[in-house]
Amino acid sequence: MKFTRNASANWQGTGMEGKGTISTQSTTLDKAQLSFKTRFADGVGTNPEELIGAAHAGCFTMKLSFVLSELGFTPENLDTVAKVTFEDGKITTITLDLTATVSNISEEQFQEAAKNAKENCPVSQLLNAEIILNAKLV
Repeated sequence: MKFTRNASANWQGTGMEGKGTISTQSTTLDKAQLSFKTRFADGVGTNPEELIGAAHAGCFTMKLSFVLSELGFTPENLDTVAKVTFEDGKITTITLDLTATVSNISEEQFQEAAKNAKENCPVSQLLNAEIILNAKLV
């Protein structure tokens, strides 16, 4: 399977005083505000790190669903929070905090499935950062 998705950004002005927008092909983001304050302070809008976190959480969680299904388990609920750490001019770490409800799976099977998803989701494979996984079965 091969497909292409796209997103776009527009920026006007300097890095600190300028402003921009981000849009996605699906229009889920449609000229979402981007600025120095949305990235490095508490401004209204989004930022690249937040978007990478959302993409990673979504990709990992969906991949885990596929991995569990291949093992014969149906996940009842998978919740993932991706914490993206920006340090010294680069993204250094992404921590995936997963809480899952999966009936009839052992802790060992669950942890192995979560590790598989972390290592094999396309976003994990793309990133050049340490990826930490905290997986909790409830």
